[in-house]
Amino acid sequence: MAINDLLTIYKALSDETRLKILKLLEHGELCVCDIVFAFDTVQPKISFHLSILKEAGLIKDRKQGKWSYYSLKDDELFKRLILISTIERIEEADISIEKARLSKFFEEKKIKNRGEVCKC
Repeated sequence: MAINDLLTIYKALSDETRLKILKLLEHGELCVCDIVFAFDTVQPKISFHLSILKEAGLIKDRKQGKWSYYSLKDDELFKRLILISTIERIEEADISIEKARLSKFFEEKKIKNRGEVCKC
């Protein structure tokens, strides 16, 4: 791994929002709209952070219709170890606000969409 690759990874990990996104993704795949709601912000801001995490090779995305879903990318052992050691050091209390918003959003979405795929 080149030094520039390492710098990209560590730069991606040097932001509180990106660390919180990783912590939320620890529990499974999320639609971009889920993450936007969890942070109570606008989609372009979250997309910016997601693109940095993706460029660093820490997350992956998949498209389903017009929706983008994100999850941790754990296919490379080195990056997997960095992710695990980073995420486990983030206290659940540090993302309690975002988790509460996300939980509320999931409940509302479940009722609204009757269990269908994301329709934010």
